[in-house]
Amino acid sequence: MNLLDKARQTINEVDSEMAKLFEKRMRAVELVAEHKMKHGLPILDKEREAVVIKKNSELIEDKTLREYFIKFLENNMEISKSYQFRISEGLKVAYCGTEGAFAHIATTKLFPTAKKKAYGDFASAYDSVVTGECDLAVLPIENSFNGEVGQVTDLMFSGSLYINDVIELAVTQDLVALPGASLSDIKEVISHPQALGQCADYIRNHGFTQREYSNTALAAKFVKENGDVSLAAIASEEAAEIFGLQVLERKINESSINTTRFAVFSRAENKHPTNEMGVHTIILFTVRNVPGALARAIDIIGKHGFNMRSLRSRPMKDLLWQYYFYVEAEGNINTPDGEAMMHELKDFCDRLKAVGTYL
Repeated sequence: MNLLDKARQTINEVDSEMAKLFEKRMRAVELVAEHKMKHGLPILDKEREAVVIKKNSELIEDKTLREYFIKFLENNMEISKSYQFRISEGLKVAYCGTEGAFAHIATTKLFPTAKKKAYGDFASAYDSVVTGECDLAVLPIENSFNGEVGQVTDLMFSGSLYINDVIELAVTQDLVALPGASLSDIKEVISHPQALGQCADYIRNHGFTQREYSNTALAAKFVKENGDVSLAAIASEEAAEIFGLQVLERKINESSINTTRFAVFSRAENKHPTNEMGVHTIILFTVRNVPGALARAIDIIGKHGFNMRSLRSRPMKDLLWQYYFYVEAEGNINTPDGEAMMHELKDFCDRLKAVGTYL
């Protein structure tokens, strides 16, 4: 047997072993996909991929071969993600709004291949997961300009679902109109009151009249159905594409940092490893009616190394002039410090609930 035949024999033997290992690896990928579906986690995780590639590529001593091994790992990950997307195609995700609205955009970014179901209000979307009609719900929890979404916070307090992921979506408002219309044709704009307020300077500077509509995406749909070239909507580029409109001008909102945070709600809690960095925790609680109870609770949170990013109060619906508190903090509640913190908080809190952790 010459050297070429020996080399080919070795390659065949390696390929045979790799085929077995590939199947073993993809069975593990199935488990990963099932875990992500159950806990409402996105398939794409660039930070995790970077860590794995760095760690595994260091196993190759030959620097030239290491470059090719990195490509090999990247290809493996693309195949794994593709398989996970195929598995998750049956995933049903609830959101509040309509196709083309920002909630729909956020849901699509998180779960591009999932079946998305729109609901008319936050409670209906939330309850669809509680009852099992949907697997997950993507709901807004805070806007950088308008603050918390109180209705969703109340659902966190009273409901049974967990938050397992949070993403930020920049709010970009565009002026959209019928195909063939020009900016000089536009006389009136319609949109949701918040969108009109965010674009108040632009509307005033162009002398447009304005009309309120229930939803930015539905406003775009109305422009299409109305057929009036003098009418435009303030909506997203995605809404324009869905309803067959053109974008006349982009990013007409006054601030470029307007951002909404969306949370993924599921029936199962995803407990992050205790040694994982960058974990955030959300807890809700009421304090006992004794002097200094809230101050003691805040001290306990800080004492155990949890850095509060947010502390808010919300009125309780069933008790007049009584409030519960929302805390979002840097730190992992699944650590010994987190468990000790929760144990101590019980001495000053009547109701205490960990809503979830996220990266």
